[in-house]
Amino acid sequence: MSENKNNDKNRDMIKDMASVEVSCRAGRIYCLTIVGEIEGHITAPNNCKATKYEHIIPELVRIEEDKEVDGLLIMLNTVGGDVEAGLAMAELIASMKKPTVSIVLGGGHSIGVPLAVSAKRSLIVPSATMTVHPIRTNGVVITAPQTFEQMTKLQERLINFVAIHSNIKEDKFRDMMLNCENISNDIGTVLYGEEAVKCGLIDCVGGIAQAVDAIGEMVNNKKI
Repeated sequence: MSENKNNDKNRDMIKDMASVEVSCRAGRIYCLTIVGEIEGHITAPNNCKATKYEHIIPELVRIEEDKEVDGLLIMLNTVGGDVEAGLAMAELIASMKKPTVSIVLGGGHSIGVPLAVSAKRSLIVPSATMTVHPIRTNGVVITAPQTFEQMTKLQERLINFVAIHSNIKEDKFRDMMLNCENISNDIGTVLYGEEAVKCGLIDCVGGIAQAVDAIGEMVNNKKI
């Protein structure tokens, strides 16, 4: 009966939150999926896959306080999206006491970069890509000095966050953002799996087995 209840619970979680809880040798692991566009203050179009930050933020609080959850595994395949919403989620993940591991699958672009490095350990599959580029804005923009100053400050917050939570230096990350030679129709840098590790952005290359092993090791170490 208990197993059936767990199966029903996981089916509901997959449907509602694209997440699942699994048991491993180390304990109970919550697997959170962040996919598509990070939706913030503006609703994404109906034909877009989106991760809503108003769903993720309270769920992260619940995971942190749930005694039955021993660790958090974050699976990323995102094109980016709302910068402030993404940073809010990343800051929450970075401040969690429970073991956290992220794995980039497919893509971890734009605001997906700070989300990937917010975990205590980060992985990327060999075929995945990460795009580093300057902050953008949509809609009507007031072309005043204050507008550009605020965007610059927000961009520096993002750069600082990434540098603190990874092994890449601020200057290196900023240079990647402003690179004019890597993308034909834009500025920025596209990194593939091993390149993201080599520059210090991501900790190591690996798949789901390595990610589960990593979080299992962290959970065991915390119990000692």
